[in-house]
Amino acid sequence: MSKSIQSVQCEHLDKMDIVWDRPDTLIDVPMHYCPGCGHSVVHRLIMEVVQELNIQDITIGVAPVGCSVFSYNYMDVDMQEAAHGRATAVATGIKRVLPDKIIYSYQGDGDLAAIGTAETIHTINRGENIVMIFVNNGIYGMTGGQMAPTTLKGSVTSTTPTGRDLSIHGHPLNIAEMIAILPGAYYVTRQAVNSAKTVRKTKKALLRGFKNQIDGKGGVSFIEVVSNCPSGWKMTPLQSNKWLDDNMLGTYPLGDIKVPEKIA
Repeated sequence: MSKSIQSVQCEHLDKMDIVWDRPDTLIDVPMHYCPGCGHSVVHRLIMEVVQELNIQDITIGVAPVGCSVFSYNYMDVDMQEAAHGRATAVATGIKRVLPDKIIYSYQGDGDLAAIGTAETIHTINRGENIVMIFVNNGIYGMTGGQMAPTTLKGSVTSTTPTGRDLSIHGHPLNIAEMIAILPGAYYVTRQAVNSAKTVRKTKKALLRGFKNQIDGKGGVSFIEVVSNCPSGWKMTPLQSNKWLDDNMLGTYPLGDIKVPEKIA
């Protein structure tokens, strides 16, 4: 009797090499982010880095208000919630009290680049030895899709129904370029997660940022991740990834912005 198609498929799968598996540092529960949201990808990359560097037991993450607030549901490391915009201040306190711990903040654009601008600037100016992960999707994703400091010119949001008008609302804020001039910024880069290629580069940047802290380089490693928001942008995930390529990257070009000379 010939083998069933199902049994042949199972035998084939048994012989296949596993090229990716969920890192043990990522909690095995369904994620509730909107379909296609880049947050889930960034979560996975951070936890892959934590596992590969074997720093799970000494890592502490800080997440404030916004979509980032849910990260403690998925990242299997010690987590501390912060008030809106205050993540880097909280991260500073933890790092100074527990200098042997690896500390990172995980923040969105409405948080880090709006209500938290002061904390962001002063944390970097002090040169705190932490990692700051900044997810920029150009909108307030959690609270209804309002205009954020990073919203592009002409973009329609719930608070700019006719599009962002520069004469009224000002220009999109390039926070990474702004902080790169501060002496306390050790490493500043902007990456994305809308394709396999950009995901790989983002992971490389995260690895570098965490290694900088482990090696005690001093100064902030700031990693901006340009992401999509299908729900806030009123698009399908595929449409939002293409829109990111066609629109976001013109204002927020990818690549290293400030790299120490010895690793340039």
